[in-house]
Amino acid sequence: MVEKAGRIINPAAENRTVPGCTVSKQIYHKNGLGLFIFSLASGTDISAESYSYHKLWIVYEGEMTVHTTDDRKENLSAGQCFITPVDVPIGIQADEDSIYMEIELPKDAGMNSVLKVGKTFNLAELLPYQEGRIVNMDLLNDEKMKFVIMSFDAGTGLAEHAAPGEAFVLALNGKAVIRYEGRPHEIHAGEIFKFDKMGRHAVEADDRFKMALLLILK
Repeated sequence: MVEKAGRIINPAAENRTVPGCTVSKQIYHKNGLGLFIFSLASGTDISAESYSYHKLWIVYEGEMTVHTTDDRKENLSAGQCFITPVDVPIGIQADEDSIYMEIELPKDAGMNSVLKVGKTFNLAELLPYQEGRIVNMDLLNDEKMKFVIMSFDAGTGLAEHAAPGEAFVLALNGKAVIRYEGRPHEIHAGEIFKFDKMGRHAVEADDRFKMALLLILK
């Protein structure tokens, strides 16, 4: 199932865990770029597997342990992220009921040096707020996609425009109003909004707001 554009998506509320089970939901997959929501009940795990490309995990709820076959471990909690290394068997275990997004990244995507593969980090903490300004940081990009984080000071925003591809906004901190095809949608931290290619949209931040933008170009 692919998510439709023009509505607020709440990964944690819409993908509750099932006792004793792991559950996955595909929300996008095209041309080697995939987005999935995983719900892992406490005590369940996904066994260690290796891939020839990176995956970005973004945790919405719970506590998990990332582990490799050589006994390296990283702890992940709500709000934190992790980029899997290439060709290294790596798995994940839910220490309590947990929900996270997985983004499969193109094999040759260029990566900003602020990102440390195999280490826990927080997307929202990678860039600051600046008074009266919008701050952008490109994190990943190639011919297929671009992944950007942005901070908006209170009272700033983006005028209505259209993007050359489908896009997902991931709200990281605070709240804002997204106007999509003329309709307002209030988005809060932990929620997602999808645009169709060339869908007209604007962002209005009455308060401070941070978001990530995944733009799919091919």
